[in-house]
Amino acid sequence: MPETKDLFHKYLFANNIRCNMTAANSIEVLQELLHMLKRHVPTMDVEKATHEVLAREEIFPTIISDGLAVPHARLDEIVEPLVAMAILPDSVPFDAQGTRVKVVILLLTPMAEPNLHIQLISGLANTFLKADSVERLAALSTPAAVLQFFHGNNVELSPRLTAADMMRPPAHVLKETDSIQQAIAKLTTSRSEELPVIDKDGDLRGVFGLNELLKFTLPEHLLWMEDLTPIDRFQPFADLLKTASDTKVADVMREEYLAVPQTLPAIQLAKLFIVHPVRQMIITDDAGKLAGIVELKDFCGKLFWD
Repeated sequence: MPETKDLFHKYLFANNIRCNMTAANSIEVLQELLHMLKRHVPTMDVEKATHEVLAREEIFPTIISDGLAVPHARLDEIVEPLVAMAILPDSVPFDAQGTRVKVVILLLTPMAEPNLHIQLISGLANTFLKADSVERLAALSTPAAVLQFFHGNNVELSPRLTAADMMRPPAHVLKETDSIQQAIAKLTTSRSEELPVIDKDGDLRGVFGLNELLKFTLPEHLLWMEDLTPIDRFQPFADLLKTASDTKVADVMREEYLAVPQTLPAIQLAKLFIVHPVRQMIITDDAGKLAGIVELKDFCGKLFWD
């Protein structure tokens, strides 16, 4: 028997859609949407719910596409997902950087089902990959037209979370031919402790990170020394910097790394993080190319406090 597909639009109703909304800021938008959803859950404390949503936005901003924000919260008092939407033709600033959005989709999910909001956000993110999707949605002026938009796009929710739902695109990638100097610069501006290394064809070749940098700086024979006082002026580090522009990443990178396909169930990621002493995993697409990165902190964040 084929598996029944769960579609996003089954959680969206016309009376929870507000078109042509005007608001001064994100708090006004959220409170109006929460008051709409309070009709379904009379016991909901709107002020508390607003705080929960904003607290998550501070940690994990959910502007998932240009012009689209998907704030969310997990609440004890609800038993099924609640969705409300605002279309703001004039746009409003939504995050600390003042990024303006025209569409806000508010998701409230039960505390007892921590995976639901990830499935909902992942389904929406896939829908809005097309550059004009948000603009087309923002141009709609009636709830009926909005519902038709989602019916027509058939936004599917994954029956189970996978690595693709948990990953983020790699912000920085190194090439084999990059110099150590270039690698240091990218590590400095990246929030990651290590970066994937690819060749000229885009195939994965290894990883380069802070650990590899230190190992290259302090060769193994130095580690056998009980007393490193003679080099406490960090002479090996100064020597590295002198040759950093000539030494290639390929000479220093680690060729053994953990990579998993994007179709791997997310629960398997949890097991791998426990079994292997790693803080990030590389996610590959169907062709074995780099698709994204899952860091342990982000993985736990999505499960426990996002």
